[in-house]
Parts: sequence; C-alpha cells; structure tokens
Amino acid sequence: MSLMISVSGIRGVVGESLTPKNLTAFAMAFASLMFRQRERRGGRQAESKPKIVIGRDTRPTGKTISDLVSNTLLLCGCDVVDLGIATTPTVEIAVPGEQADGGLIITASHNPVAWNALKMLNHQGEFLGAADVAELLAIAEQELFVTARWDTIGTLSHNERYGALHIKKVLDLPCIDTAAIAREQFRVLVDCVEGAGSSIIPELCRELGIKGLVEVACGGSGLFPRNPEPIEENLSTTIAALKQSGCDFALIVDPDVDRLALLCEDGSLFGEEYTLVACADFYLQHHRGPVVNNLSSSRALRDIAAKYGVECFSAKVGEANVSEMMKEVQAVIGGEGNGGVILPELHYGRDALVGIALIVQAFTLWRRENRGGSLSHFRRHFPDYVMSKQKIELGSTSRAALATLLTDIASHYHSAAASWLDGLKLDFADSWVHLRPSNTEPIVRIYAEAPSQERAESLASELKREIEQRVAEYRGQWGA
Repeated sequence: MSLMISVSGIRGVVGESLTPKNLTAFAMAFASLMFRQRERRGGRQAESKPKIVIGRDTRPTGKTISDLVSNTLLLCGCDVVDLGIATTPTVEIAVPGEQADGGLIITASHNPVAWNALKMLNHQGEFLGAADVAELLAIAEQELFVTARWDTIGTLSHNERYGALHIKKVLDLPCIDTAAIAREQFRVLVDCVEGAGSSIIPELCRELGIKGLVEVACGGSGLFPRNPEPIEENLSTTIAALKQSGCDFALIVDPDVDRLALLCEDGSLFGEEYTLVACADFYLQHHRGPVVNNLSSSRALRDIAAKYGVECFSAKVGEANVSEMMKEVQAVIGGEGNGGVILPELHYGRDALVGIALIVQAFTLWRRENRGGSLSHFRRHFPDYVMSKQKIELGSTSRAALATLLTDIASHYHSAAASWLDGLKLDFADSWVHLRPSNTEPIVRIYAEAPSQERAESLASELKREIEQRVAEYRGQWGA
C-alpha cells in the first residue's frame, strides 16, 4: 500500500507506507511551508518563529510519532505546543486559540489501528487548501527545507486545557439549554472505541446534564475492539450492549471524534446521514441561513432547508470542500453525510462534540413538545430516504476513457439533471445517483438514494450495469 496524500495530509500503514523517513520529510516540509506563509503575511511575526500546535489520538504509535514529528519541527526552528491526546476538532480550535501558524494531528481517523497519519492545518485551524498542498509537496520533493542553527531551535510546551475549553465553547452556544436536558434524565450509552474521545465525550455528556452514562470502550487504550468506522456493519457489539443496558440511546464516535453516529433505544440506527439533518433542523430554528452538504449526502437536508425557506448547496466530497463552500455562501451549518457536523459559530471543522450537543438538545425539545417519546419516534419526524452504496473496480483506468463513459451515461439519462462538480450526479424527480471516481483507487463509487430500499438498490445496480457494459465496450481504452 502506497502513502495516501490529500488535502487532509498523509496517511499510511506504520512501518510500511508510513515510515520515519516520510514522517520526517513531511514534518520538515510543513515547517518550511509555515515559514514561507509567515513571511508572506509579513509584519513583526515574519521575524519570529512559527508556532505549531500538535495533538494525537490514542493509537499505540501516536506518542512515538508525535515525539518524532515534534522534535523535527523544533530542529527546523518552530515552537511546538503539544496538546497530548486530543480530538481533531479540539486541535482545530486550539490553533487559532494559540494564534499559531498551523497544526498537526496524528490520527488515521476511522482506519484500523495499524494505520496512522499527519492531518495538516493552516493558521485558521482548517485543512490546507489545494494550493498549499501543492506547495508542500514541491518543498518535500525538492527538499527545500528550512533548518535551524543550534541556537535558534524551537521550544516545546504542553497545554492540556483545550479539551475543557472545547466543552465550554459547546456549552456556551446560546441554543444549548443544559437545565432542559437534565430534566429529561436521559440514560445514555457512550462508545468511544478506545479513541481520543474516551475522556472528553463522557465529560461533555455530564456537563450537558446527562447523568446516567454507560461507558463502552472509553478506556483510551487505542486498541480498537472493533473496526473503528461507526457504520452499521461494525456496531453489532455496541447494539447488543445498548439493548442490555436499557439506555435511551447510544452516542458513537470515531477515534479522532469528527464523526457521530447514534443508535435508537431499540438498537436501530438513527442513520449517519441523519446526524446532520437533525442538527440542521434544530439549529435553523435559531439561526436562519444557507446550509451545505456534499454531493453524496442525503436529499433530506434539502427538504429541511426548504422547510425553513433557506437554500441548500452541495459541495464536492471532502471536509475542506464543504467548508470552502460554506464560507462562500455564508452557511450557518453544514457537514457531510458520514455523521460530520460543521458549525461555523464555533469553527469550520467536523465536530462530534457539537453534533452531540445539538442533537441531544433537539431531542429534548421534541420530547417536551410531544410529552415524551423515544429516539426512534424522533427519527420518524424527518424526511425518509434510503441510500445504497456500491462500487465497481475498473482495473487500470484511463481518465479519458472514464470521462467518455460518464458522458455517455449522462446522455442516456437525459431526463435527469446532471452535475459534473465531482464525478457525475444524476438527479431524478424522487431519487438521485452519484458516480464518483476515487482519487486513490481504480474504482467508481456509486451512491444512490430513493424513498425505498428497493428503489435505491435498483438504481445503484442499474448504473453499475451501465458502467460495466461501457467498460467492456471501451476495453481498448482502459489499458491492460
């Protein structure tokens, strides 16, 4: 497996694609980029050292990688603020909080424990833009590194207060009423998959007014007891624990806590697509304005936006793309259909802590208006769509042939509204399908959504057959 490089940083298997050599090279390139950007911003700050905030999740390799990266940054002449174990959104908040030049988060998010990564942030605590990534890669490739003399190396400091500050910022949101939540006397199961949320998520719940907590995989060992991506196929043990506990619902986060999934009291999934939908429905009651998701997210958000008379925009897949569009249209809330909620009132990053606060508050309000009720009943309050997610492997893929193939498909389905922003999305009257070529694998991802499971599966399978048929026709263009 080769090293994966994107706007969010570098990612790979420790000891295979993620090695001391490339960790050091990218840390040096990042430090050099920070020097360049500091100089371009000018003023007095151009004469001082860049400051970089660093945090990590709980993976066993995290501390060793953090030490290696921190020492590399110091030897490049950067000052480093080490948060220790911290969630991705906590680091995103800490970067501007420290008036730092950038941030590094050592986490491979929902990947298995053998993986790790460097997520890279700019001075606003947001993922690097495409131009920044291109510049960083050029620095690394040409080894245009900045290093420090013995008497100008950086200094290392530690700051573990940002977890508490993050919680306080969430609780200080005007729409959050902890007294109302406490009156509901919720009993909640929390599953943090032994990740960075193991301490901060239970503490947030207690501060929100949830006193009856059942903690599952909250020891912070970093040894994930299951596949850490919070999707249905990985949650059988959590579902069993919820049913045994008798809790009102379950809150589940991934290892770096930028995604949130919920289980209803009966063990059914609330639906990762509906985390953002429920949060937006509640938040728009307090702040009217545009909303943003990505092209592969549920149409339910569009329906919620229409309910409040605001616009819904869809960006290319990827947190950085969603955040960029949110700024362009001045959206009040947005995110992705994987349980990632972005609230600009706090910061422009996916944040499971924000998601928990908004959805618990929304459920509290709904219960008050309906004189009680379960989370599964609350879920039925929203527009109901079903999604099918498939993929097709293409072997050695010619981009030119793929473009021709998608153009043919768009022509075949001429009655649908076609979007070319990110692959091909076809919008029908009651459904849609998104054909998105992967940037890292020779596959096309097929996402379809419709009012019923049967229709969604049928639509996805139909488009899969259309692709397979055309691949066979254009086989000469695909290569060996």
